[in-house]
Amino acid sequence: MPTKITLIIDNPANTEDFERTYAEVKAAAKKFPKLQRLESAKVWPKEDGSAVPAYRTLDLYFDSYDDASAAVATPVAADVFGALAEAKATFTGLFADVEQA
Repeated sequence: MPTKITLIIDNPANTEDFERTYAEVKAAAKKFPKLQRLESAKVWPKEDGSAVPAYRTLDLYFDSYDDASAAVATPVAADVFGALAEAKATFTGLFADVEQA
């Protein structure tokens, strides 16, 4: 079954510094073995100016749960998560079964 790993990245202290490092995160993530597709998104600001619940999302699509699980055990994962740590980014990671409409 198709599986998606979603990283929900919290609001960074300094968005400009984070964006410079995030380019490295995306470049590294594209090297995950058996990655089918990558989607990166920036959360829209709220119209009333209040804080958004997260800053970015990164979605990594794989053909199966096994492929996704194996990918996060590779040196590529160390590069991705290391770059996020370097940016002092906190995040939540989710594995999800992708349901086709």
